[in-house]
Amino acid sequence: MTILHISDTHGLHGRLGALPPADVLVHSGDITENGTEAEVLDFLNWFIVQPFREKIFVVGNHDLCLRNAEAIEDLPESMHFLQNRSVTIDGLMFFGLGYDHPKELIPNDVDILVTHEPPLEILDLSSGVHWGNLTLRRRIEVIKPRYHLFGHAHEAYGTQQRRNTSFSNASLLDDHNSLVHAPRILEISSC
Repeated sequence: MTILHISDTHGLHGRLGALPPADVLVHSGDITENGTEAEVLDFLNWFIVQPFREKIFVVGNHDLCLRNAEAIEDLPESMHFLQNRSVTIDGLMFFGLGYDHPKELIPNDVDILVTHEPPLEILDLSSGVHWGNLTLRRRIEVIKPRYHLFGHAHEAYGTQQRRNTSFSNASLLDDHNSLVHAPRILEISSC
């Protein structure tokens, strides 16, 4: 399975142009800049027409009008709003945790964890500040997902392998809100 991972587009998704092909498109939050319903609808209209077999997104700290949403009505079957819920694709369980929601909600058997926040001190340094979450890091150390996909810390774009988990920060913007990073392709084996 191939995953195209993006994050922190802050309403600039329309400027991305044609995205590289993959099986699953994952957006790790901050789909909007100001968190308005109009911004969310603009993103959803763009996300729906993206030519990927499956599409997943979670809420970021800027996505205010979705922070407490449990679901979004009338999404296509191939589009998954993972707000404290999971979906299994090709035998792999994806779980999305809502921004600033209890980390204990993450199940023990998740294969691919999608959050907005990074774990503390893993691809989280931006503008001289560690933006990661200590409780999230401790939970990851217990459950050991194969992949953890996130964003939030714009200047910490990159990948890192630690023990059994591959970490990906796919923030596409820098701290000046300029699109500077490329969407990231991840090759995921089924076992």
